[in-house]
Amino acid sequence: MRNDKDNLIVNITFEFALEIIEFVEELKGLRKFVLANQLLKSGTSIGANVREAQNAESKNDFIHKLKIAAKEADETEYFLLLCKLSKTYPFNEALMEKLKSIIKVLSKIIASSKSQSSNFQITKSSN
Repeated sequence: MRNDKDNLIVNITFEFALEIIEFVEELKGLRKFVLANQLLKSGTSIGANVREAQNAESKNDFIHKLKIAAKEADETEYFLLLCKLSKTYPFNEALMEKLKSIIKVLSKIIASSKSQSSNFQITKSSN
């Protein structure tokens, strides 16, 4: 069951996806189609997986979906670094900074969810 209350990670990953779409359009305008397509897929997938995690069937499912989002974030960071270090590609520093913030938030949510999950299992097995 989805929780529709205001959710920081859902909001920032959605906003990030919109900004990725704009950057991808810039890349396509410069005929940089291969990286543009890779960035579009990985950069928008972060938010899609975060949103899917909101409908998780269990705590483990929630953690798993957020781990997928974190992997997509790492992949997006890779493609943005390629843009940064390539002499013929534009780079958007603001996107990179937002992505780093997203990675930190995802890591904290995953770590705290794992901690809550293992605390529950310890409590459950003690009874």
